[in-house]
Amino acid sequence: MGAALYDIPLKRIDGENSSLSAYRGKVLLVVNVASKCGLTPQYEGLESLYQDKRAQGLEVLGFPANNFGGQEPGSDAEISEFCTLKFDVHFPMFSKISVLGQDQHPLYAQLVAQQPAATGDGPFREKLKTYGIDPANASDVLWNFEKFLVGRDGAVKGRFSPDIAADDPRLLAAIDAELARA
Repeated sequence: MGAALYDIPLKRIDGENSSLSAYRGKVLLVVNVASKCGLTPQYEGLESLYQDKRAQGLEVLGFPANNFGGQEPGSDAEISEFCTLKFDVHFPMFSKISVLGQDQHPLYAQLVAQQPAATGDGPFREKLKTYGIDPANASDVLWNFEKFLVGRDGAVKGRFSPDIAADDPRLLAAIDAELARA
């Protein structure tokens, strides 16, 4: 099943065609990101995580999405500029996609199918309910900055709630376990 993830056509934020096959053999942290979200400061932690573990084989991959509260309204060029100027992001960024609904990108359809439940889900879901947001399907991506961990073999190994930051011990333990696999 992991091979299917590698074959899905993607577009980098600079417009170049790509796929996850460019990262075959690496541990991937796939994150749907947004520039105008209360969780946007997570860019800083994600960049730090990328710099700390890149040499060990971790790639953080950012996928801008405007599915939640219109919090990623910009063009790819505007998003790229924001990430560079505001957070000095160096990890790979991809073209804006949809992570749920009728126009869900095939990558996210595969990620969710392989890992329908997120670690840490609950507190953030309850917080969203106080704002009148209650996703009907529990397996849907809940909000911006949800994280999927993909092992070196291309299979999804974990999924983490949006409010689990890059320095959360649960996320770090899962990443380190995957990095330790040959």
